[in-house]
Amino acid sequence: MIEVLVVDDDTRVARVNAAYVEKVPGFHVVGEAYSAAEALLQLDTLPRLDLVLLDHYLPDETGLTVVQEMRRRGHQTDVIMVTAARDVSTVQAAMRQGALQYLVKPFAFAGLRAKLEAYAELRRTLDGGGEAEQAEVDRIFGALSTPSEPDLPKGHSPTTAELVRQSLMHADGPLSAQEIAERTGVSRQTAQRYLKLLERTGRARLTLKYGDAGRPEHRYVWATRA
Repeated sequence: MIEVLVVDDDTRVARVNAAYVEKVPGFHVVGEAYSAAEALLQLDTLPRLDLVLLDHYLPDETGLTVVQEMRRRGHQTDVIMVTAARDVSTVQAAMRQGALQYLVKPFAFAGLRAKLEAYAELRRTLDGGGEAEQAEVDRIFGALSTPSEPDLPKGHSPTTAELVRQSLMHADGPLSAQEIAERTGVSRQTAQRYLKLLERTGRARLTLKYGDAGRPEHRYVWATRA
């Protein structure tokens, strides 16, 4: 699980954001803070913390000041800014100080989910360690991008596309159309149609599983895991 601290000066907003985080598979909120001082205290005392969702407008200091103090104290915890601050100077300062993402308020759940899923993909990409060729470097830097979904062809449902995408993204390994169908409740033919669409748009990659006889089974894996 990715352990998250939610920091916002508005307690109601903090609770809503925390609830959003808990809805994303693989993430767990370990604390909330409503000021810079509280955030830094929790950073110093929590046994483990992977990510801070950080507001910029705090009652005692700015979010960017919190990031500076975090680094001064030796905390390497990742930061995603979640704030109404949209002036270019603040965005630029956040980028220079190492914020991985910047989400402007107000936003819907889908917006935060996309940022968190991109962050999770980055962590999975980095887990392998070792040296990186250019293709791997490109993958690392590209893991944080959250491109919008391509326009669906006529006859395709956004809801079904999202079900298939989520099933494939959070799978432990390659899945067949039949396995996707069982996880999503759609027919095998429908699952196959959406998997082929994901493959054509570069979101999934096709692998082949050879058995003792007959044609190989088509199996699909989310592109960043292939």
